[in-house]
Amino acid sequence: MAIDPAASGAVLKRERVRDALLELIEARRPGDAVPSERALCARLGVSRPTVRAAVDELVVAGLLVREHGRGMFVAAEKITQELVAGRGALTVPQAKGVWTSRVLELRTLPAGARVGRRLRVSPAATIRYAARLRLVDGAPMAIEHLHLPAVLVPGLTEAELEQGDLYEHFRDRHGVRVAEAVQSVEPTVVTRAEADLLDVPELSPALLFERLTTDTAGRPVEYVRSVYRGDRYRIVSRLALAPSAPGADETHGGEGHHHPGFPPGDLTSRGPVSFSAHGVVQHD
Repeated sequence: MAIDPAASGAVLKRERVRDALLELIEARRPGDAVPSERALCARLGVSRPTVRAAVDELVVAGLLVREHGRGMFVAAEKITQELVAGRGALTVPQAKGVWTSRVLELRTLPAGARVGRRLRVSPAATIRYAARLRLVDGAPMAIEHLHLPAVLVPGLTEAELEQGDLYEHFRDRHGVRVAEAVQSVEPTVVTRAEADLLDVPELSPALLFERLTTDTAGRPVEYVRSVYRGDRYRIVSRLALAPSAPGADETHGGEGHHHPGFPPGDLTSRGPVSFSAHGVVQHD
């Protein structure tokens, strides 16, 4: 499948606009006003359709609200339901298929306020930003936006992002050993540019994964935002209602598979990955 440069460029431009809007939202309280689309166009140097598409996405996600004749406002905070299955780390069964990646963009840039807070670095600190298209058996499945502290992976290459296990590259080539990840999943819909890359209709249902990965020293080493096709995935939460039997395995690995939202490979070789509930992710 050939990547449409116009489609990938539109996705990347709107991702940057979305990040700027999220910084505005996080600097305000629920009910506070947000600058108009016209003002945002002037501030960010992008077209009105690009700003509107990003705003529409955040309205659908429940982060912004539009009030006719008044403008845009920060939405009320979401109610979070935490699913807890005991103190042991849970595992993520692997999805089938041959997973491959195609890099859409790889560059070095300042972290900015929002990503800097997540990675616990200064907004002026440099990060390695990568966008890649994930495919299963040659079919597009997800778009990933990765943010990595540049000091940890200064020589990260496109080959590492496209070939092999990314976490193994972290360990073997950069000396970074991942240990734990906190990941959230929300429903969303794809935009026109995302739809073109994922080969689905515009506004098709999708799953939005956000993950923060830390290493064995507790340092944030990776912040990832991924959009997965909703027509090919479903998540089933399996909760432990009683303590596990003594000696029960708390990790699960295998070759040639994929964990939802994670690079493919064997998590057991990287250390435990903890979740409050684990998702069984399947594609038809």
